[in-house]
Amino acid sequence: MDTSTEPARPIPEDTAPVPGKRRRWPRVILAVLAAFLLAVLAGAGWLYHRTDQALSGIDRIPDALPTLPEEEQPVRAPEAADAQVYLLVGLDAKDTPASGESPDGTPVWQAGAARSDTMMLLQIAADRNSASLVSLPRDTWTEVPGHGEAKLNAAYSWGGPSLMVETVQNLTGIRVDHLAVIDWTGFRALTDAVGGVTLDGERLDGEAALEYVRERKSLPEGDLDRTRRQQNFLRALLSQTLSAGTLTDPGRLTALLDTLGDVISVDDQLSNGDLRDLAWELRSVRASDIAFMNAPVAGTGTAGGQSVVFLDEEAAAPLWQAMREDTMAAFLATDRAPDTLGETVR
Repeated sequence: MDTSTEPARPIPEDTAPVPGKRRRWPRVILAVLAAFLLAVLAGAGWLYHRTDQALSGIDRIPDALPTLPEEEQPVRAPEAADAQVYLLVGLDAKDTPASGESPDGTPVWQAGAARSDTMMLLQIAADRNSASLVSLPRDTWTEVPGHGEAKLNAAYSWGGPSLMVETVQNLTGIRVDHLAVIDWTGFRALTDAVGGVTLDGERLDGEAALEYVRERKSLPEGDLDRTRRQQNFLRALLSQTLSAGTLTDPGRLTALLDTLGDVISVDDQLSNGDLRDLAWELRSVRASDIAFMNAPVAGTGTAGGQSVVFLDEEAAAPLWQAMREDTMAAFLATDRAPDTLGETVR
């Protein structure tokens, strides 16, 4: 047997391994990955800090929910336990903040000082995949606890947020979990912060948007058309806010966060953590997943020497039931559902 060995062939110079080269690549990759993760974490930390600042800037309204015994509160169906209902109260506050203290240190809400301009019930489905928003006419003739029959918006004037919530609960039989007070004037800055909104094909800045949601005298159905305009504006603003151009633009995102406290006040039961959790749970919801509508109206007339709106109680009953039972998606597919907001609004 030939036991001779073939001499080792020299390795070409251009293919010879460089000492330590293969060992350096893992270190380079790890360094790049670490730098990337640090950048992501820094960005996440900045966003968390800015978000927390913005949420802390939102005024909390003390004693905003009625302190009624549990047996006197509306009952929610067990299957809807995880659904949430917010009462959105709109104020055209101008120079008056929605809660906290006025510049001279006195409480902002004072009996008889202002009536709520808008009332909307926002029902968020338990699966957090959809929501429904129902506007209640401000001139709805109803029973205000402790005051007899009156216009719905008088409740805020007479008893502040808690009486407003109690009145709406009695009117609809729906348990309100939280309250949010919207300052329509503040939405001017919010509209500008997201770069304006497009309504019915026209791009509006903050000032034009404010005029849009305030107008009612020139509209055929007055306040009913105004509520549709307000819903249309909220839908457009939500679409614009959730667009990639807003959420990925640091300047716009910062401006958006900075204006939150000028626009919205919430009840003091809502913590920053609660608001963050809700935002995360609704991260997949888009404007198209929200159904906007007015409560069914039987007509207008006169009561107590005032021009008022009468709700259609028979038509409204299945709507309130669907909100209580968290079956709005199925209800809206029936012929008993009220008309939802169309693509074109007067």
